[in-house]
Amino acid sequence: MNFFEHQDRARQNTQQLIGLFSLSIAVMIMAIYIATLFLFRIAPRVWWHPGIFLYVAGITIIAIAIGSLYKIACLREGGSVIAQELGGRLLLPEMADEQGRQLLNIVEEMAIASGISVPQVYLLDRETGINAFAAGFTPNDAVIGVTRGTLQHLSRDELQGVIGHEFSHILNGDMRLNLRLVGLLHGILFIYLTGELLLRIRGSFRFGKEDKGLPIWAFGLALMAIGGIGLLCGRLIKAAVSRQREFLADASAVQFTRNPNGLTGVFQKLQQMDSRLISPGAEASSHMFFGNALNPSFWEDMFSTHPPLAERIRRVGGLNVSNLAAMPSRNQMRSPSQESLTMGFAGGSNATPSQVVNQVGSVTPEHFAHAQALLSQLPESLRLGAREQQSAMAIALALALDTENLQIQERQIAWLREVQPTDLVEKTLELSSEISQLDPRIRLPLVDLAVPILRQNSAKECQTLCKCVHGLVVATGSLSLWHFVLQLILWHRLQPSINPASTTTVEFTSIEQIWPDSLLILSVIARVGHSQPDASTEDIAYAFRSGVFRLPKAGEQEKPEKPLNCNFTELKKSIERLRLAAPKLKQAIVDACAHTVLLDNKVTPSEADLLRAIAMTLDCPIPPFLNPQPNVSKQKQPSPKRS
Repeated sequence: MNFFEHQDRARQNTQQLIGLFSLSIAVMIMAIYIATLFLFRIAPRVWWHPGIFLYVAGITIIAIAIGSLYKIACLREGGSVIAQELGGRLLLPEMADEQGRQLLNIVEEMAIASGISVPQVYLLDRETGINAFAAGFTPNDAVIGVTRGTLQHLSRDELQGVIGHEFSHILNGDMRLNLRLVGLLHGILFIYLTGELLLRIRGSFRFGKEDKGLPIWAFGLALMAIGGIGLLCGRLIKAAVSRQREFLADASAVQFTRNPNGLTGVFQKLQQMDSRLISPGAEASSHMFFGNALNPSFWEDMFSTHPPLAERIRRVGGLNVSNLAAMPSRNQMRSPSQESLTMGFAGGSNATPSQVVNQVGSVTPEHFAHAQALLSQLPESLRLGAREQQSAMAIALALALDTENLQIQERQIAWLREVQPTDLVEKTLELSSEISQLDPRIRLPLVDLAVPILRQNSAKECQTLCKCVHGLVVATGSLSLWHFVLQLILWHRLQPSINPASTTTVEFTSIEQIWPDSLLILSVIARVGHSQPDASTEDIAYAFRSGVFRLPKAGEQEKPEKPLNCNFTELKKSIERLRLAAPKLKQAIVDACAHTVLLDNKVTPSEADLLRAIAMTLDCPIPPFLNPQPNVSKQKQPSPKRS
């Protein structure tokens, strides 16, 4: 099952979730109806009272709807809401201790290896158990939360296994489902909270002058009991949705790191230690965690959101014996399929479009090792600068400067001095000279390294930065492909800060709805891939048609003979529309783009940047295109060790 199939399965599970939620509401309505008959002393000889039933059903549905809609509205800002409710604090590099910096390093490595934006990391300082979670709507707005106990008790390899597990949830579409689950089930919990409130109110319900009345606390107690039924239904739903996904995340973590011993070590420590949380919010988000976050109970096997540790150890051990024993280590030769993929991405002739599609949303050990090597070879000034506010802004601005034409660069700098403080301009110039010495393949990862700090700015400041980058591009007098890619990625990565309440929902489920947008993207890719002086218009048209015929129902649609004429503004609008397509349509689009790129059996740096930028903006993260012998910098740099 690839990335797109996982995303599609997550959508199907959402429908299953709604069905189970509806069933739980029906059970609660019947329970409240029966409790009403008893508590209000309605004659038991007639059990069916349509008027009372409709009244109870209406009130219950309204109460649950209010609770669910309120929570869903609160969660629109994404996973950071969950982290803060659990008592987490944003882990900033300048305030992190040695354990915190090690965690940030691992998250950065995994993010660069998988092609997603580096998630913000929250540390749950008060939690001494071993646990972690991932939350968000898309890979672009994900956050990762880790307990203090996890940092204190796990080795680097074990921590790497836990983070790999959480990245699987990010890449497989689990987070969006989990957040919806939190929102919906809060409505059921609302019944319990209402009963708890009534327990504190004195008085009674009266139906006549001679009626002594029913104490309000008694009805509150009944609501708490019924809310308890809803609570159990909620746990059943969470268990049904999340258990198998935990097995998948364990297997993915082993695949990412090729180190099953790390994850097995964590499970063994969990058998001897604790994974429970003390936060009151643990109940609502228990299904998100790496391990069981709730107190064990006699019905744990039935209601637990996580499989038994013994079973998880057995399965990971099975992966070690049956799947990984014959696999070479990171320092040994790659497998043939991985080698051909690597060589193809580096400009060779053996990569296939299907391999490109299969790499979306996955992390191979080669990509993980590549990310580690890439980050370790970055100049210290850039590596540390990406974690500091002013330097991160300077990196974004420096990437927009023209390093080949000094006259254009002087024009850009003159414009920049008019709109930004002198110290920021000087920092930009200082870092620009270092960035110009780097291999072009480091530019996109460098943007992602700076994103977590840039997201700490206000929405207005993020918008100002994007406008400033655009202004530098305009000052060049023409828009290059790299400048378009930079603006596209920066705008996309900063969306969670610019518009935190925005969510991506599926609006297009058929190719007819996005056919013009698909043609536009393939037109640009075909022209970029054949921009050499010796490329003919026939070559461009052939590459374009090759991609078009990979789209679904291509034989039924109108197909132009040559690529469409367009500009980057139109291309950006088309990409924004394609973000709203169903996962299977996105897979077809990425596949068509890969066919267009690989028609001549090579991938130029420009094609690689554009293909990755388009895919990542569609929330289809592609790992970095590998080099057989990575050359991160044009000049030899020291290789400091990363903790």
